[in-house]
Amino acid sequence: MSCNFSIPFSDTADAVLDKAKTTVEEQGGFFKGDTQSGEFSLSVFGNNIAGSYAVNGAQLEIAISDKPFFVPCNTIEGYLKSKIS
Repeated sequence: MSCNFSIPFSDTADAVLDKAKTTVEEQGGFFKGDTQSGEFSLSVFGNNIAGSYAVNGAQLEIAISDKPFFVPCNTIEGYLKSKIS
């Protein structure tokens, strides 16, 4: 099951992506990309969450390609919004 959502931001793309990278890496995950696009993955309770992002103006477009069945998309979206917006 995949998830797609947008996170609006008012800071620079560099600042937002630095926050995103820090958040993922603090969870022991992998984050690779630039101010255009990239990908990430991390493990939560032994389950993989993976996806990609693209910067579109002042929006961070997130596409989650792999996640545990028991973790709803809106939980992932809410967590990321709280950490990077």
